[in-house]
Amino acid sequence: MFANKEGHSVPQVTFTIRDNEQWLTRTSDEIFRNKKVVLFALPGAFTPTCSSTHLPRYNELAQQFYQQGIDEILCLSVNDTFVMNAWAQDQQAQNISFLPDGNGEFSQAIGMLVDKSTIGFGKRSWRYAMLVEDGVIKKMFIEPDVEGDPFEVSDADTMLAYINPEAVQQQKIAIFTKPSCPYCKKAKALLRDQGLSFEEIDVANNLSLTTLKAVTGNDTVPQTFIDGQHIGGSEALASYFS
Repeated sequence: MFANKEGHSVPQVTFTIRDNEQWLTRTSDEIFRNKKVVLFALPGAFTPTCSSTHLPRYNELAQQFYQQGIDEILCLSVNDTFVMNAWAQDQQAQNISFLPDGNGEFSQAIGMLVDKSTIGFGKRSWRYAMLVEDGVIKKMFIEPDVEGDPFEVSDADTMLAYINPEAVQQQKIAIFTKPSCPYCKKAKALLRDQGLSFEEIDVANNLSLTTLKAVTGNDTVPQTFIDGQHIGGSEALASYFS
């Protein structure tokens, strides 16, 4: 079983990060001191559950976390900074900070480093999430110590519900957009003002206009769906909330 470190200080580690063609460092003290931080750790960048569910949901719910006083959301994995940077770009996870624990120092110090050599991974982090306040671990959600890669308790919804059960969003929202569309920016700003998270589908990169029209009945953006109900463009969305 993995030891729960609630009430303990986070390990003191220096993370080496490549940012804008420059080498930078972030220490545990700089990251956690005088801050309220959520950290979730996972076995590896670009791996299935990490890419399809774990990371995307934290990125999607980021604004709700920030509204609860969280200063930063961190994704940690035993990968080098180049891999983590590529993954962040691939996932478009602009709301998350990535911590490359390349040598596994933080994972080992916190007791979460595991041997996945049988699948060619070497030493990796076990999957968990924790809430840290001023450098002290207030809450940990550690996946059960069973075979495979369990994903039951370290998800974003569980963490948000712990911080504030009333903050958990029940509505499922999707919005079709284009990067240069001013009405899309207006619609997204309106959703954020309502404190709502949403899945954004970039029509320019992911869909044709034919597909957009087949799905929404329109060939213009934005097009918003809430709990399966087609709301429409930015004006329709404003009317929906009014």
